Amino acid sequence: MIRINENYLKLQASYLFSDIARRVAAFQRENPGREIIRLGIGDVTRALPPTCIKAFHQAVDEMADDRTFRGYGPEQGYLFLREKIAAEDFQARGADISPDEIFISDGAKCDTGNIQEIFAIDIEIAIPDPVYPVYLDTNVMAGRTGKYKDGRYDKIRYLEGTWENGFVPDLPEEPVDLIYLCFPNNPTGATITRDRLRSWVEYARENRALILYDAAYEAFIRDDALPRSVYEIEGAREVALEFRSFSKTAGFTGTRCAYTVVPRTCEAYDRNGQKHSLHALWNRRHSTKFNGVSYPVQKAAEAVYSKEGKAQVKELIDYYLRNAALIRKEMCSLGFQCLGGENSPYIWVDGRMDSWRFFDRLLEKAGVVCTPGSGFGKCGQGFIRISAFNSFENVQKAMAGIKMALAE
Repeated sequence: MIRINENYLKLQASYLFSDIARRVAAFQRENPGREIIRLGIGDVTRALPPTCIKAFHQAVDEMADDRTFRGYGPEQGYLFLREKIAAEDFQARGADISPDEIFISDGAKCDTGNIQEIFAIDIEIAIPDPVYPVYLDTNVMAGRTGKYKDGRYDKIRYLEGTWENGFVPDLPEEPVDLIYLCFPNNPTGATITRDRLRSWVEYARENRALILYDAAYEAFIRDDALPRSVYEIEGAREVALEFRSFSKTAGFTGTRCAYTVVPRTCEAYDRNGQKHSLHALWNRRHSTKFNGVSYPVQKAAEAVYSKEGKAQVKELIDYYLRNAALIRKEMCSLGFQCLGGENSPYIWVDGRMDSWRFFDRLLEKAGVVCTPGSGFGKCGQGFIRISAFNSFENVQKAMAGIKMALAE
């Protein structure tokens, strides 16, 4: 008799965005021909930067010639891309990260979900609330949680985000082992100051904890006073891993390319207190279970760091930030309290009602898809997340529709 991993039975009925898709599909069946404007999931809508497309084509042409064809690439990623990442994303900002500490992958979602495999089952985990569901669900699947009740899992230390703390959680009152942080934050759009981030690094050093720092949205930061990497903080190399993605930076959601930074100075312990290199452990896991991102995709990602690529990526990000500014402005004008939309593509809105009720109202009355905040945790109840990833014209239409719907 084949048995299942019963930890999967602890998961809620379905993934948040699957629920949204089903509701939208049902609405469309009942309202054929009705225009739907999707401001829910964080999927980009604009084409890849021209310089990335050019590099993509050139790499595909290389694959068509025996002399330049490439088969399996290095699991950690091609050195030409890792060198650019190290120099441009870290060293240029004073962060001491080398190419051999960078692992190219097919998505930050995959890496933040898979990284937990190298840690013990019985560690103390601190997860923000509201939270990107992957952090929590993958730990449920692994068996690190108890049962789900009253909107939360037993054995998880929840770090509550509220208006009072700006949705930047306070430090845990008791020691924890593994800490998930995401800034600019998904879903709330909150950002963290250098001083606040320094306090987390210091906490991790004092408690021999590890920070998993998701910086997938760092390209949206326009305030130079805000840190774009945890490694801008002294001492972070010893206590933090960082995850980044080309998905939102350069529109690679359908192309798939990301990377994880695992410093060689970052260590963890076995049950006897013996130190072990997390770089070595992740390299072992990565090379065993992953065959690498395709050569054409990595060449396209490398083009992001060219002079033309930087300008085109900035234009792309500015476009979405313009959308975000409009959404925030209009929702605030309707009397809603909002966070995000500045240094972030997400606007976190206090809907003053049940999250799913507000979701249904916007869908049915305005034809606009948002994301209910309750899907991100107990502290998200009453909120919705609106994404800036769409055309400016559609955002304008969506906001006009929302105004009319909420005026009824």
